[in-house]
Amino acid sequence: MRRDNHSSVSEFILLGLPIRPKEQGLYCALFLAMYLTTVLGNLLIILLIRLDSRLHTPMYFFLSHLAFTDVSFSSVTAPKLLMNMLTQSQSIPYAGCISQVYFFLLLGDLDSFLLTSMAYDRYVAICHPLHYTTIMSQRLCFLLVIVSWVLSVSSALVHTLLLARLSFYGDNTLPHFFCDLSALLKLSSSDTTVNQLVILTVGVVVITVPFLCILVSYGHIGATILRAPSMKGICKALSTCGSHLSVVSLYYGAIIGLYFYPSSNDTNEKDVIVAVMYTLVTPMLNPFIYSLRNKDMKGALGNVFRTLVKH
Repeated sequence: MRRDNHSSVSEFILLGLPIRPKEQGLYCALFLAMYLTTVLGNLLIILLIRLDSRLHTPMYFFLSHLAFTDVSFSSVTAPKLLMNMLTQSQSIPYAGCISQVYFFLLLGDLDSFLLTSMAYDRYVAICHPLHYTTIMSQRLCFLLVIVSWVLSVSSALVHTLLLARLSFYGDNTLPHFFCDLSALLKLSSSDTTVNQLVILTVGVVVITVPFLCILVSYGHIGATILRAPSMKGICKALSTCGSHLSVVSLYYGAIIGLYFYPSSNDTNEKDVIVAVMYTLVTPMLNPFIYSLRNKDMKGALGNVFRTLVKH
């Protein structure tokens, strides 16, 4: 069936970031540097985990998947943003916009589920250390990742199919630098009640429930530490959980800032700035957080450099 039967809009216009034209070049260079740092940093994490046998543990198994997700997540929006800034072309085809929504939701949800799996791994490591290898078996790790993918694909597919049913007449201007689902719903000429209801329902499953699971995991970890408080135990817990907690704070902090404190209908600048935080800044910072705060990663990186120097 032809798209024209459903919608008169063949493309959308992305207004981009709220920056002055004379500053476009500076911001373009900045975002390019951030994107390249994200890609190279996360690929380096995947490479180190692959090469160093000491990192073949459940925690680093999940971290490698998180690094891959972060690279993919940034790649959904950053290349199009950079191309638009360089060419001064702000259009995106209807099909490209729908595809961007799908992959953005899929990878964003996947991030949430992977962070939850990592929190469970840390809970088992600290609260049940003697049974860690038994509980966190290779089979369970693979199962958690597969379930994360299935739930993320299903969630993104539901939103995308419901979005594809909507009609768009007249105005095709999106006050954003990518095809944001909420911005598209505001632009639609159709009734979006079902879409809004599904966003609330599915959002509980992919955002709220994982966040609560993470809080419960760290609640148990905190209770375990307090039962036998010691400086050594606290330091071990911080070294074990500090990196993960930092990433969780960045990820959910951006979501809370965007969805729990929404901007008014008159301005979308805050939404756009927060979107830059979780699409570009957070994925870029993750490699630094895990490498600078983690002695195993620093050790693996040192081994790789020494091997390269020898050759």
